[in-house]
Formats: sequence, C-alpha cells, structure tokens
Amino acid sequence: MIDRIVSELGPWNWMVLGIVLLVMEVVAPGVFMLWIGIAALIVGAVSLLFWDAASWTWQVQVLVFLVLAVISAFVGRRLSVARHDTTDQPLLNRRGAQMVGRTATLAEPIKDGRGRIRLGDTLWRVSGPDLPAGTQVRVTGAADTDLELTVEAV
Repeated sequence: MIDRIVSELGPWNWMVLGIVLLVMEVVAPGVFMLWIGIAALIVGAVSLLFWDAASWTWQVQVLVFLVLAVISAFVGRRLSVARHDTTDQPLLNRRGAQMVGRTATLAEPIKDGRGRIRLGDTLWRVSGPDLPAGTQVRVTGAADTDLELTVEAV
C-alpha cells in the first residue's frame, strides 16, 4: 500500500515530507525540524524539474536530501547564533548581579558567614564576614546559581 502511494505521488513525496516536518516544528518547536523540512521541500522542487531524468533515482534523491539537511542545519545554526547580539541590558534577567555595588543595612546579623539584608522589598541572603545587625554593607558579588549576595562592611 505504501509503495503504491509513493509511486503515485512521485516528486510530491518530498513536498509532503517537508510539510509534515514543518508541521512537526510548529507542534514541537525546537528549530531543528524546520531546516530538515526546508531541505525536503528543496528536493521536492528539484524533483519536479528532473523527475523524468534517468539519473534522478530515489537513491540520488535521498543522498541529495541528506546533504541538504546537513547543510541547512549548519546554516540554521549559524543564523541562530548570529541573532544573539550584545544587548543594552546585560543584567536584565540576572537580578542578583543588578545589586552589586548597592549599599544596605543588615536586617539580620551575619553569623558563621551567613545573614540577610533588605534591598527594596526583598530580603536577600548574604555571605561575608561576621557582622552585627544594623551594619552598613556594600554588595560585592552575586552567585548565579542561588540568590545569595556577597557583602563587605562599608
């Protein structure tokens, strides 16, 4: 049954495959099926031109598809990497790093290297030398993995 469908569709097999891959990209986005789908559509377009040629066998078509899929995946990767320009707000999603340089008063004393400060409406965990509550401190660093700031006395 599949052989009959494949032989009846002819060069449109590649177009159907390309559209199916593009639909898969829409359903489960990952920007990978897009490039393979584009390769299938290109092979389909070339197949429409060369379908009657004796040298345009299914083996050649698959080989061209594989080469185009690899090339289009590399081109797509280059395009996606090139899109990541430098931003005018490098600390936008790094809230802890935005606090570096600010001064605050210790809300809780730093004991055994750990304490808390209030910046704005948020209590932040801090690490630094042992200091009593009420001491003015300056934020000198921020850990990326957890919301903990490093402080020193002003």
